[in-house]
Amino acid sequence: MFTDWLRKVFGGLAERIARFFGGLGLSPNALTIVGCLLTIGVAAIIGSGRFLLGGLLLIVTEAFDFVDGTLARIQGKKTKYGSFLDSTLDRVSDSAVLTALAWWYLRQGNDIAVLLAFVAVFGSMLVSYTRARAEIIQVDCKVGLMTRVERSGILIAALVLNLVVPALWILAVGTVATAIHRMVHVYLQVRDQPL
Repeated sequence: MFTDWLRKVFGGLAERIARFFGGLGLSPNALTIVGCLLTIGVAAIIGSGRFLLGGLLLIVTEAFDFVDGTLARIQGKKTKYGSFLDSTLDRVSDSAVLTALAWWYLRQGNDIAVLLAFVAVFGSMLVSYTRARAEIIQVDCKVGLMTRVERSGILIAALVLNLVVPALWILAVGTVATAIHRMVHVYLQVRDQPL
């Protein structure tokens, strides 16, 4: 998966950044919250139509999401609540950016782009929900192309290159397809097993 590759390539850098934030006295949960708040601020910039600036700033805010888990590992503070908080605020961040795009395209009168943005929000939530529910019934469910890392990368590239509408098509179709893939994957794992 692309996420695993990123961790291998940038793991050392993430650890150095995490140690820097830890040296400032920030906890992993604080990093998670700061990253989410900054992403909401960036979403406001994107909603005003400043896509290039928004895309570049999203690179910075995604770094917070990349290092909070690393900091938790370094500090020996990996907790169930930290994992819950990270997952929850990731959904807030994703929704904020896609809703900002919907808002921009609504003001431009581009109904298709608005619909695509909302389908992408819906699909993104389904991708996360299917994994969470699968883990409750003890099925590993990280399959599919549109994990959060891939979605973030597509959005950042689209904003920087001003290819947002094509990216919304990819995200809308890709997230729904990934959710369906995960549903089929779980079915094949458990089928008629009793609860």
